[in-house]
Amino acid sequence: MSRRVVALAGGVGGAKLVHGLANLLGENLSVIVNTGDDFEHVGLSICPDIDTVLYTLGGIANRVQGWGIEGESWSFLDQLGRLGGPDWFRLGDRDLAMHVLRTMGLARGERLTDIVARFAARLGIEAVILPMADEPVRTMVLSGDGELPFQDYFVRLRCEIPVSGFRLAGIEMASVTPEILTTMRHPDLDTILICPSNPFVSVEPILSVPGMRTELERVPVIAISPIIAGQAVKGPAAKMMRELDMPATAFAVAKRYAGLADGFVIDHADAEQAPAIEALGMKVLVTDALMRDEADRIRLARETLDFARSLRHG
Repeated sequence: MSRRVVALAGGVGGAKLVHGLANLLGENLSVIVNTGDDFEHVGLSICPDIDTVLYTLGGIANRVQGWGIEGESWSFLDQLGRLGGPDWFRLGDRDLAMHVLRTMGLARGERLTDIVARFAARLGIEAVILPMADEPVRTMVLSGDGELPFQDYFVRLRCEIPVSGFRLAGIEMASVTPEILTTMRHPDLDTILICPSNPFVSVEPILSVPGMRTELERVPVIAISPIIAGQAVKGPAAKMMRELDMPATAFAVAKRYAGLADGFVIDHADAEQAPAIEALGMKVLVTDALMRDEADRIRLARETLDFARSLRHG
């Protein structure tokens, strides 16, 4: 019997672990990707987390920055700025193809799920890539000055303003897609992984889709901490945690998943937090959780899958 795994992912950290999982599982991996970061820019539909996963699994991602396409050029962006257009969000010349085709498909009434499946097939990706919902959901960042769309906060303002919370605009209208239901209810599904993604803006939108948490209760859930030694490997998760008056620790992330996750993966640097996390009702795997290269991605994926197997048979 083939073991099937579902991963919940968003951001560069999520894409890295998904890459390792895909090397081990191929078509037996399904990835549910955050779409709360999606937005409309210069008339185009942009899906940053989905595209990062597609480019990473398609073998064309920029390995240094973790997003975008390797060998990208920027003629369009340069001309956009020269003509007075908004050039704060970096749209590469090759990257534009994805955004244009997606925008065209949505305008024809196609579902985002079908559009993503077509892109994945064209890029030769074996794993199943599933948007968390076909309905638009937009993460809004709350601050002392009101609220603003996530990409304005993340890219245009470079996370410089303090956050006081988040709002998921449109989440009440979202629904679990038939493809996600089929995946979650597959008789061979034995593990669900929450990737080392930002718990507030990458994972929480997925978990907030009405009906999603119920589907996660069918098999063991393993979460991997995005915080190592008080810092996020990439992105603003640690900064957000401090601004929300919580410690930037692996334990604080684990508390958010208490009652949902059966196991939690932390780095050796945070080993002293293992007893407190176990007191939350989770088993803990302490390992080298930093993914420096492809070998690390595959190693962490294998160790996490082995950890999940030990929980099923423990």
